[in-house]
Amino acid sequence: MAAFLSQEWFAKVDELTAAAGDLNIPPTLANLVLNVTVNGAPEGSVDLALNGGKFERGHNASAGTKLVLPADLLRKIFLEGDAAAGMQGFMTGQIKVEGDMSKLMAMQSARPSDAQKALFKQILALTA
Repeated sequence: MAAFLSQEWFAKVDELTAAAGDLNIPPTLANLVLNVTVNGAPEGSVDLALNGGKFERGHNASAGTKLVLPADLLRKIFLEGDAAAGMQGFMTGQIKVEGDMSKLMAMQSARPSDAQKALFKQILALTA
């Protein structure tokens, strides 16, 4: 197990993602790049990007939208697939959005592929 959003966690996520091969990501997610700043991670604030349905370290210069949210909420939304937690986080101000809000709305209506869901299950299983 690796601490969520630690360097070790990102390294293991990279390995799992590479091993997963084609994730058959829906076009809405495949073309989406979001920057995310996560507060309250074990190593402090962490910058990452959701690029084409995959996690990557650091922000991506091509992203037009940035989310700022706590680590526990990121885990619930992206790894546990809890869309209601995302809506609640947005409504209570836990999620802050900077930039193009339409990108976030596109993500809300997209459904991850079965391969992507399987990868997220593997990532959740290695996450402490």
